[in-house]
Amino acid sequence: MPSISVAEIRPGSKVSKDVITPLGGLLFAKGKILLPRDMEVLEAFLIQQVDIECSEEDVQALEPSKAPSKGAVKAGAVITASALAKSGSQLHEEYDHMLTLIKKCYSSADAAVLPIYELRSRLEAMIAHIKDYHVLNFSPRTLNEQDYIYHNAVLSALTSYKIAQWCDCPQKEWLQVSFAGLLHDIGNAKIDSSIMQKPEPLTITERNEVQKHTTYGYQILRKVTAINEGVRLAALQHHEKIDGSGYPLRLRGSQIHLYAKIVAVADIFHAMTLERTYKKAQSPYLVLEEIQKEGFGQLEPSIVQTFIHKTTELHNGTKIRLNDGRPGEIIFSDRSNPTRPLVSVEGKIINLAHSRHLYIQEILE
Repeated sequence: MPSISVAEIRPGSKVSKDVITPLGGLLFAKGKILLPRDMEVLEAFLIQQVDIECSEEDVQALEPSKAPSKGAVKAGAVITASALAKSGSQLHEEYDHMLTLIKKCYSSADAAVLPIYELRSRLEAMIAHIKDYHVLNFSPRTLNEQDYIYHNAVLSALTSYKIAQWCDCPQKEWLQVSFAGLLHDIGNAKIDSSIMQKPEPLTITERNEVQKHTTYGYQILRKVTAINEGVRLAALQHHEKIDGSGYPLRLRGSQIHLYAKIVAVADIFHAMTLERTYKKAQSPYLVLEEIQKEGFGQLEPSIVQTFIHKTTELHNGTKIRLNDGRPGEIIFSDRSNPTRPLVSVEGKIINLAHSRHLYIQEILE
């Protein structure tokens, strides 16, 4: 089919050839059905013509006379919403169970004896709903800043599992990587709670004590069965940096275990996006940008790149709020600027890659 002027394209038309941006990025893939807002996207990218397949038939097929009845659509929507709500609530229920259990682990005899098989059972039950977990917009039902360390543990378990999948780790290791995320800070059980909850900046002595949580964690996990050495090393090494600037052993590059590299990314993300007694939660998109910077020299670049790519894809149409308070909607994510998509706000398209003073403060759904 010959190319058609964007001004003549009607919503409902099907793209017969990939639509490429002037910079060479994929805007719309072959086979996409164009929606009304897609017309604005085409104009924003200065696309002049698009190859369309059977445009008139597609438009006719979407006319009210041939569309499903209002009642049928409404009923379908209710079923879908109900199913989604039920699925999401199951993940939240398992999350809450896991949160309660990890609290007990921290408070019981300085975590000297871990109920590892109960932890495994709860972890498997939670991961059974991993398809409903989306890193950027999942939020626990109850968030208490005093419980930061426990939320960080459970969220890091979920995120580490996802990263292991995305990085093509062998499937038999996914659960172990999740264990690494769950138990990476278990050494904090041996740190004085007054230091952990202190709202003021820590003294040098207190910071040195907090840094010991890595070796404490390894010692706690050293004799625990049902976990592999990678889980233990993640507790010891998750603050090591690729350039050797981390602690406790100043390891470099390949000296750091893969599990520790994965957990480091998950831990930093949740540490910065969770509310803490001495630090406000930050925008997940700004945190991704900070992680991207640390991907040069401190974090494993391949893991960082995969994490950012995967967490920011499939969010077109997502409702968001900008840092200036305005609600909007993501309409296109540019792979060259994954943290700064095009958003529709108050009827206008804003390219956040160009409007650097604006950023996505939170995801609303």
